[in-house]
Amino acid sequence: MAELTHLDKNGEAHMVDVGDKPVTRREAIAGSEVVMAPATLELLRAGNAAKGDVFAVARIAGIQAAKRTAELIPLCHPLPLDRIDVELTACDELPGVRIVARCAVAGRTGVEMEALTAASVAALTVYDMLKAVDRDMTIAATRLLAKRGGRSGDYTRDGSPA
Repeated sequence: MAELTHLDKNGEAHMVDVGDKPVTRREAIAGSEVVMAPATLELLRAGNAAKGDVFAVARIAGIQAAKRTAELIPLCHPLPLDRIDVELTACDELPGVRIVARCAVAGRTGVEMEALTAASVAALTVYDMLKAVDRDMTIAATRLLAKRGGRSGDYTRDGSPA
């Protein structure tokens, strides 16, 4: 098992010193899903949500969240992100919404938490925008799909389309 880098020699939490690491291109892709009733999905597709354009608002919320990850996750480094993409897709097979968030940076530490935060907040926003008609929605399967760059190398989740 890998060493827990956020713990010091006494087992206390600390922010990792990345000052001596080289600046490299790093990318991460995360996903999440919002499972809902088929009627809710149809309302979404028809553009009839009372609060407005669900996908546009959730996309912007995810982008904003990625940029503020270091404010939300205590031991994350603030990163000058080069890229943040949040894609939302209506899916009959869930039924619901699939979310894929991609983040990239030229930096000394990875962007996995930024991508995961973007996907999570986009999912929460979909829930918020549609909760008036479907409080039984479930946010599910929030996970890292892939990462590239850094000392630990590349990673792709088995079965991931990333």
